[in-house]
Amino acid sequence: MRLSRRHFSLGLAGASLGLGTHLSWAQSFPSKALKIIVPFPAGGTTDVVARLVAQRMSESMGQPVVVENRGGAGGAIGADAVAKSAPDGHTLLMHNLTFPMTSVAQTLANRSPFNVDTDFAGVSISVYVPFMWTAHPSVPAKDLRELGQLLRAQKLPYNYGSTGPGSAMHVQGEAFKKAAGVDMQHVPFRGAAPLKQDLLAGRIQVGGDQLSTSLAEIKAGTLKALATTASKRVAGLSDVPTVRELGFPSLELEGWNGLFVPGKTPREIVDRLQREAAAAVRHPEVSRRLIEMGAEPVGSSAAAQDEILKRQMDQFRPVIREMNIES
Repeated sequence: MRLSRRHFSLGLAGASLGLGTHLSWAQSFPSKALKIIVPFPAGGTTDVVARLVAQRMSESMGQPVVVENRGGAGGAIGADAVAKSAPDGHTLLMHNLTFPMTSVAQTLANRSPFNVDTDFAGVSISVYVPFMWTAHPSVPAKDLRELGQLLRAQKLPYNYGSTGPGSAMHVQGEAFKKAAGVDMQHVPFRGAAPLKQDLLAGRIQVGGDQLSTSLAEIKAGTLKALATTASKRVAGLSDVPTVRELGFPSLELEGWNGLFVPGKTPREIVDRLQREAAAAVRHPEVSRRLIEMGAEPVGSSAAAQDEILKRQMDQFRPVIREMNIES
């Protein structure tokens, strides 16, 4: 079929108009206030990182960047709100290492409200934060291996807390129970702050979250660090062994916090957000505050954020499936 010169010209004009509109949209971004949804209550590591990043991005982008806490369902409620928002770059998600676990658990249970592979696009890993197993000081075990020995010998009615069903600590706790041949009761909380409150009060014996949540309490001796899931010991806490050193290599897990947008967000906007987010965590004042709370500023590429999410989903999918962990 032959196209007339007129039809061909009209086709080129239409294509150019579409491209021009798309580029104009990207060039005018941001056109209004941005929102970072944190899928957990205020006070935890993810919330603190989001607020530090938001403040700096607001200053550099010329628009307000507000943080909204929307907790529940192990982070799925807040994540779903972002997945279903307009893909225009004005709504972002600040999530953490719980994201791959709850996503796998919900997908395996056919209850996921979104498709994590298509409904999100990574923007940047903001920080790496070691994940720590912690205990109330009354627990007579100096590390995770001794905790296993204690539970096998005395059959104590210990509870372990997590930031919600299907969260990182929930998966860690169930994997530890199997590896050590012990039993503990899982107690889910709506976030890291209420989990820490009950752990400090001794209402639960064991818990875990990113280091920045409990660093001050570990240093003060009001919480005991049993292990880190990082691949190496944490600077400043060199007496705390890794899970691999203690004989639990399957528990090794890299902690992070990072930004996502809806999956269909234009690449030009994702690239702009990546540059802004990376610059935010590298700003001297922001970087200083992150380091003080036990986080390592990163500011990665968008591809690196996508990669760590996929890698950790693949890592823990067999564990979650085998243990029938639900979120």
